[in-house]
Amino acid sequence: MHLFAVSVLLMLAIPFIMTELDSFSSCLDSFSNEKPPVIHDILENSVSKDQNRNKIPIFSAYKYTGKGAFTRPKINFRSESKQQAQDKDYRNNNIRMSRGHLFPSSHAADLETASSTFTLTNAVPQEESFNKGIWKIKEETFQKNMNENCLSNNNKIVAHVLTGAIPGTEKMKEKVNIPSHVWMAFCCYNNKKDSWVSQAYCATNEANSKADLTTESLSELQQFINVKLGKEVVLFHDMCK
Repeated sequence: MHLFAVSVLLMLAIPFIMTELDSFSSCLDSFSNEKPPVIHDILENSVSKDQNRNKIPIFSAYKYTGKGAFTRPKINFRSESKQQAQDKDYRNNNIRMSRGHLFPSSHAADLETASSTFTLTNAVPQEESFNKGIWKIKEETFQKNMNENCLSNNNKIVAHVLTGAIPGTEKMKEKVNIPSHVWMAFCCYNNKKDSWVSQAYCATNEANSKADLTTESLSELQQFINVKLGKEVVLFHDMCK
């Protein structure tokens, strides 16, 4: 499986290759029930009209089917869009901001997909110790939970995952927005329980990061984003609420 992604203010991960799109229509398989999330400033079936301001992706959507047998690629992040942050924006930034994956390479199904996640259309500025610490631990915890709980009727691992960033008030190099919070959520069918299950996480993007959710429920995450953006947010339609 390869990676196919929308850049600018949103990024989607589905089979094929990283590229820029201006529509959701060709990548609906990444979404639960083939319905994109409703998020402030993202138009229906289109990219944000505000795409040049923040220089970061707002969310990533991908289908998790289990990690392949590979080790993390030792490659550098690539710049693929002039509308996104460039590598020079991250170098020598003096504020300990690293290139933080939205779709983590460790969630990829094969080496080629993992390699394609190393693009700045799939990265936001994350505080270095947070990125390597609690965020990495949560990525691993989510992966474990999906492996154990997201089994379809044919006993294959299938989960729809969204990860995202809430724009903050500060900028890196006076250009690239530094998210105040980052979040992740998954929705999947559990054949053992014959029901749909979900989990969510959100935390502040800082050295001594604080978790924002007490229950790690999808409804709590949606309410938190609603308050932060001042608009109603629907992450997964119908199946997980």
